[in-house]
Amino acid sequence: MPELRKDPVIGRWVIISTERAERPNDFKIQLVERAKNNFCPFCPGHEASTPPEVLAYRPGPANPNGPNWQLRVVPNKFPALIIEGDLDREGHGLYDKMNGVGAHEVIIETRDHSKSLSDLTVGEVEALLWACHDRIIDLRRDSRFRYVLVFKNHGESAGASLEHSHTQLIALPIIPRRVQSELDGAAKHYEFKERCIYCDIIAQEKRESERVVYENDEMLVIAPWAPRRPFETWILPKKHISHFEDAQNGIYPAFADALLTILKKLNALVGDPPYNFTIHSSPLQKPNLPHFHWHLELTPTLTKIAGFESGSGFYINPMSPEKAAAFLRNAQIT
Repeated sequence: MPELRKDPVIGRWVIISTERAERPNDFKIQLVERAKNNFCPFCPGHEASTPPEVLAYRPGPANPNGPNWQLRVVPNKFPALIIEGDLDREGHGLYDKMNGVGAHEVIIETRDHSKSLSDLTVGEVEALLWACHDRIIDLRRDSRFRYVLVFKNHGESAGASLEHSHTQLIALPIIPRRVQSELDGAAKHYEFKERCIYCDIIAQEKRESERVVYENDEMLVIAPWAPRRPFETWILPKKHISHFEDAQNGIYPAFADALLTILKKLNALVGDPPYNFTIHSSPLQKPNLPHFHWHLELTPTLTKIAGFESGSGFYINPMSPEKAAAFLRNAQIT
């Protein structure tokens, strides 16, 4: 029988309609060969095709905007927001507006055009996380910015416009509505129980274990109680940390291991699916928050959003998180 489940943080309901799909093969993705001959502005030797880099990791002497990089961060050539200018907040009758001021940057994760994030080593994924850390530390010095959202679109149907593997970050003058909903839900839980709701989720999931996908010394990977789509997973640090950029040594290697493991397990089950991930952290100008816990949410694009979802705010998920977690736990990777 279908089941309605409520997200414990933001109160969003989902419909788990398990009659629609039973096994990972129901979502198997047809692999598409990656292009080899098209010009790619992210490949080594094409540095002049991007805006000047704002950060790069190089094994040898620094050569800004030269080809000897291992990871490179550049402003997006077609940014959603621009760095120059003042916010100029103003009202227009009932409506509010401000200038589109922010920062939109691209983190080129690898020199190799043929590799996806799941093909990289733990050390290379850790370098990506440190690049996110370094850019957030720099951007939070700008008092115009209240939030930095780190996100990745993998695959055309998940919104990736360029094939070369990359992650993006956008610094915003406002806190995104989705993140604010999480902050509000977590604050309400803390007000009543004086505990972080994410810490409570971690404790319950470890105790019950049926939605645990993977864990190491520092990180826990779960299929959340009320997932929006099949094989949605969350990666949470076991210790309470409110800001991603304030994570201590030892967290990023463990985070890289957890992220790489779950991507490889997804590939083993459904064949390199398109996906999105976002890192939800505390707002930039806030002190450490006892009620909020940074985490990554990964959502494969295996089902479509249609009229019911758009009109109601409900998601229909054809696979229960317990079954998804079992499939992922048991997926064999190399």
